Amino acid sequence: MAMGDTKKGIMIVNLEEKDSIKVLRALASERRIKILSLLRDKRLNVSEIAKELGMPQSTIAIDIEILNEKGLLTVETIPGERGLQKICSSQYDEVVIQLPSMKKEIIENIIRVEMPVGLYTDFKVSPPCGLCSKDEIIGFLDVPSSFFNPKRAVADLVWFEMGYIEYKFPNNLPANRRLKKLEISMEISSEVPGTNKEWPSDITLWLNGVEIGTYTVPGDFGDRRGKLTPSWWKLAGSQYGILKKWIVTKEGSFIDEVKVSDIILENLKIKEHTSIRVRVGIKPDAINIGGLNIFGKGFGDYEQDIVMVMELE
Repeated sequence: MAMGDTKKGIMIVNLEEKDSIKVLRALASERRIKILSLLRDKRLNVSEIAKELGMPQSTIAIDIEILNEKGLLTVETIPGERGLQKICSSQYDEVVIQLPSMKKEIIENIIRVEMPVGLYTDFKVSPPCGLCSKDEIIGFLDVPSSFFNPKRAVADLVWFEMGYIEYKFPNNLPANRRLKKLEISMEISSEVPGTNKEWPSDITLWLNGVEIGTYTVPGDFGDRRGKLTPSWWKLAGSQYGILKKWIVTKEGSFIDEVKVSDIILENLKIKEHTSIRVRVGIKPDAINIGGLNIFGKGFGDYEQDIVMVMELE
């Protein structure tokens, strides 16, 4: 579910608006996502789309109608060799979903944005995997396609064994200001069926495609219930994590106070992007491939989702 940065513009879906859920439902289809991806840099008619995807033309026609109705693509009718044909093209490179719970605070020289753990824009995960809100499991356990479920927007816990998950934070850096420090914090643990406090996993963070650093989380913690973990969640499941901070400055990159790389703010090219891509996951060549849990406000020990802090000069 990869999305571009600047080519065609951004659709903002504000969940406080009454029609927003209809857009989410239009996107809650792997087939329609494939159509949008196919049309990202080309214009095709319905027949060509069906041929590219190996699907019936009638099925694709219904999906095109849904996407067009929700403003996610445009359809132009033009003369063809056998009468009129519908030419389809994508409308946006990027769809940003804004939740009422997504908070942006500006205090003096600090800009703080909190992103719900379910509001990711791209993912590639393998089972065991799943997600849940503070009230229920979302979709099906160990089925990666459940990560497309529109209910993911209210997820409070996300987990997978291998792969990554990516978020797009709005780039709120004022045009006339310079960045002094960029910080990403989240509560994490490794992931194992049941729990195991001695189950290390090498968790890596990337910003705008640049690898920042890797933290080896020591285990998947279940010795006690998390302070915020709901009572219906099984005691044998992941209960809480460790709050970690990845920090990038002009001097280098740090995890908490420990320097982990020479990547500096300039390497991230913040001003060239409308968003800041935050990817977290396990590299295929990691020494410890032990999975990942990301805890949101309704789970774990810390009442926060994924937080980005921009400190200005």
